[in-house]
Amino acid sequence: MNRSLVGAFSALLLGGATLVGAGAAPAAAASPAKAPKAVDFAGTVALSNCSGSVVRTPGSADTDPALVLSNGHCLESGFPGAGEVIVDKPSSRSFTLLTGSGGSAGTVRASKVAYATMTDTDISLYQLTSTYAQIQSAYGIKALPLSDSHPTQGSAINVVSGYWKKIYSCNIDGFAYRLKEGDWTWKDSVRYTSACNTIGGTSGSPVVDPASGKVVAVNNTGNEDGGRCTLNNPCEVDENGTVTVRQGINYAQETYGITKCVTTGNKIDLNLAGCALPKP
Repeated sequence: MNRSLVGAFSALLLGGATLVGAGAAPAAAASPAKAPKAVDFAGTVALSNCSGSVVRTPGSADTDPALVLSNGHCLESGFPGAGEVIVDKPSSRSFTLLTGSGGSAGTVRASKVAYATMTDTDISLYQLTSTYAQIQSAYGIKALPLSDSHPTQGSAINVVSGYWKKIYSCNIDGFAYRLKEGDWTWKDSVRYTSACNTIGGTSGSPVVDPASGKVVAVNNTGNEDGGRCTLNNPCEVDENGTVTVRQGINYAQETYGITKCVTTGNKIDLNLAGCALPKP
């Protein structure tokens, strides 16, 4: 997983990031077309070695304890093993909450790791000691909404790194049926076009659809050296077992499935109908 801080400084010398905003032309003879939302850093967080974001599902209430989304490989306890699933593990990890301009709004703190795994996907969800309403009241920051639908090939995306305070802009190039890296295998991963040349420290960054302002994926890895299915060099494996290596291309894990596994009170319930996240 080369998207954590390891190797960040050397990678930073080789590739930069692009902060962009885009608009849409008015529709002819009709009301103006809806322009993409301006994507900024509000609601993102910086971890000690990764990036993340305060997120909420369509069913989350303002009074629910807030959730922070990052990668499974960004856990303070280290990488979960292949097949390992972590639920309700106490944690007091702190996160620097960012303003829209990338400044520090304040510090929020976890009460537990609600869910984490590197099996089928690469995600961690921390439950905070603060509710969404408390965060908004104290800092004026709203959580980023999680999309509850599969992302679309070709759509524009922004990868928002709270660690580096950089926003990468590109498109969804396609989806990898299986993405294999070392001992880990992930399903239906998002593949970026080459403009999103993410670097170490961007692990856990929310991937935002600027048309909706919703999080559609979480940034997690990329093939650095052209290696085949090794650490820091993930490979794609199709339905027939054919392996493809794309050096310099980066990937994310879809997040719409998370919304199928969260119930009242922002509790993770892996037995909900439609929830496909791996169980312990």
